[in-house]
Amino acid sequence: MAKISINIKEGKVAKEADLIIGIDLGTSNSLVAVIKDGKPISIKDKNGKNALVPSIIHFATEQDVLVGNDAKTKLISDPQNTIYSVKRLMGKSYHDIEDFEKYFGYKIIDEDSESLVKVRVKDKFYSPIELSAMILKALKHRIEQSMDQEVSKAVITVPAYFNDAQRQATRDAGKLAGLDVLRIVNEPTAASLAYGIGQEPGISQKIAVYDLGGGTFDISILQIQDGVFEVLSTNGDTFLGGDDIDRAIMDYWIKINNLDPNILKTDKNLSQELRLAAEEVKKQVANTNNSYKKMIKFINCQISPEQMNDLIKPLAEKTIECCKQAMKDAGLQTSDIDHVVMVGGSTRLPIIKEKVGQYFGQKVHDDLNPDEVVALGAAVQADILAGNQKDILLLDITPLSLGIETVGGLMDTIIPRNSKVPSKAGRQYTTSVDGQANLKVAVFQGERDLIQHNRKLGEFILKGIPPMPAGIPKIEIHFILNADGILKVKAKELRSNVETEIEIRSQYGLSEEEMAMMLLDSIEHAQADMNARALLESRNEANAIVHSSAKFLEQNASILSVEEVKMTIAHVEKLKQAIQGDDKDLINKVMDELNEYTSPLAHRALDYNIAESLKGKKLTGE
Repeated sequence: MAKISINIKEGKVAKEADLIIGIDLGTSNSLVAVIKDGKPISIKDKNGKNALVPSIIHFATEQDVLVGNDAKTKLISDPQNTIYSVKRLMGKSYHDIEDFEKYFGYKIIDEDSESLVKVRVKDKFYSPIELSAMILKALKHRIEQSMDQEVSKAVITVPAYFNDAQRQATRDAGKLAGLDVLRIVNEPTAASLAYGIGQEPGISQKIAVYDLGGGTFDISILQIQDGVFEVLSTNGDTFLGGDDIDRAIMDYWIKINNLDPNILKTDKNLSQELRLAAEEVKKQVANTNNSYKKMIKFINCQISPEQMNDLIKPLAEKTIECCKQAMKDAGLQTSDIDHVVMVGGSTRLPIIKEKVGQYFGQKVHDDLNPDEVVALGAAVQADILAGNQKDILLLDITPLSLGIETVGGLMDTIIPRNSKVPSKAGRQYTTSVDGQANLKVAVFQGERDLIQHNRKLGEFILKGIPPMPAGIPKIEIHFILNADGILKVKAKELRSNVETEIEIRSQYGLSEEEMAMMLLDSIEHAQADMNARALLESRNEANAIVHSSAKFLEQNASILSVEEVKMTIAHVEKLKQAIQGDDKDLINKVMDELNEYTSPLAHRALDYNIAESLKGKKLTGE
C-alpha cells in the first residue's frame, strides 16, 4: 500500500517526504528526537541543556497554559490547577484509578460510570487526550524552533502493555496537536532500535527489554532477525513505576511521623511537597547512595539507602514476577536471552539493576541515557518510515481507520490507520434502550470523529437480541482485515450467542489523493471534531444519568426524605436544561453536582437494601 506524504502547512499532498520526528510521550517526562547526520539525537531546550520536558500542565487561566518546567514550579503553589501523570489516565475510567485518586493534586471526576475519566480545572473539564495534546504541542514547537521548519508527522511510543483504548487515545492526542501519527510503536521495540540491536544482517537474537518509567512497567521479549522485530511476549503493569516508589516513600514518612494517611488527600500542597522530596530521594540514592534528611513543614523526612531499598524491594519483586511470566509465555529460559536492555529513569536505582541482572544472569545494557533511549529509538523508527533505512522490514499497513457508528453519530475506531495488515481487533458494546432486540452496525472508513465526515462502507443488523435492560447485553464486534484489504465484520451477543457478519472491500476505489485529503481534513478539523465529540459524549452520559436518577427515585422513595427527593429532582431538571444547550463544560459541571449530591444517598440506599435482604438470615463462618 502506498505511503502518503502531506504538507500540513500548505494543505496539500507533498511531493517529497517531510521530516518525521520520534516522540516519547512519558508519564513523568516527554522527549522529542530526530535523526541528524545519520544518528538519533534528542532535542534540547533553547539553552541546549535539558532534553526532558516534564509532562506537566499548569492552567493559570483558560488562555494562559504552561507546559514543562514552567508548569512544574506550580506543583506546590497551585496543585489544583497543575496536572501531571496524564499518561496514567489515558484510556481509563474513574473506576480504573479511584484507588490512586488521593495522590493526585487535581480533581478527577467521579461519574460512577465506565466512561473515560475527566479532569476538572476550575469550571472547565478536560480529557486526558486534550491534556496530552498540550504536551505534544510543546514538543512539536520545540523541534520546529530547533530545526527551523514545520513538522507534521510523527512516530509516538507507548508501553507494550497499553490496550487498544489507550493506543487510540494516544493517536487522538497526536491528531489534536496537529500531528499525523504514522505509527504507534511499543517502547521496547524503540529501545532496541536505539541500541542498534537487530540491525546486523543474518544474526538472530532474543532481547529482553525491561522498562520501568514514571508510571508504567513492562517487560517485552523480542526476537530480532534480519531487521524483522517479532514480539514473543509482553507483560507488565500500567500502574507500576517510579510514581509508586515515590508513594512508598511518602507513605513511609507518614507512618514514621504517626500521621493520618488521609492527610495526603486533604492537604494537596503538602502532598506535592512530599512527592517532590521523594523524587529528590531517588536521585540522591541513585547517584550517591547517601542518606536523606529534610524537614517539610512539621514532617521529619528522613530515610537511609537501606530503608529505601526495603521499600523498593516489593516493587522490584513485582517486576521480576512479570519477567518470569513473560519468559514463560515466550517459552524461553533466561539463558536464551542475548541482551537485557534497561529503559526508564527508575532503572538508575542500583537495587533495580541488581535484581534484574540477578534474574537474567548477565550484565544489563544501560550505556545510553535511560530517559532518552525510547525517544532515540522512535527517531530511528521515523527514519525507517521515511525510507532512509532499507535493511529493516516494514509490513503493509491500512491507510485509513476503520470503525463503527455509535450513539450520537460518533465514529468509534476499531482498526486505526497505519495498523499492520493483516489485522484483527474487537470491542464490546451494549444497548442504549431497554428491551432492544436489534442492533444496526454501520461500518465507516476515515479519520474524523463524526461519521457524517467519513466514508460509509456498509451496514448490517444483528437481530434477535433477548429483551434486557439497557446496558446489560454484551455485544462483541470484531473487524478482521486480510492482506488483500478485504474487511470482515462480525457481531455477536455473548449471552445468547446470536451472531451475524458482513464482508466489505474496504478501499472502495479511493485514490491516494482522496485518502490524503481525508487525513488532512481530520488534522485541520481535529479541535472542532474533539469539541463536537466531547459535547455528544457529555449529552449521552447526562441522558443516561437522568434515566438512572429517575429509576433510583422510583426504587428508593420510601427511604428518602421529602427534601432529598425534591433536591434530587431539582438537580435532574437542571441537568435536563443543560443537555439542551451546547456547553459541554456546563453539562459536566451539573452532572458533577448531581453526582456529589446523590452519592451519599446511593450509599445509604445500598446499605439499607443489603440489610433488608439479610433480615432473618443466619450468617455462619468457619
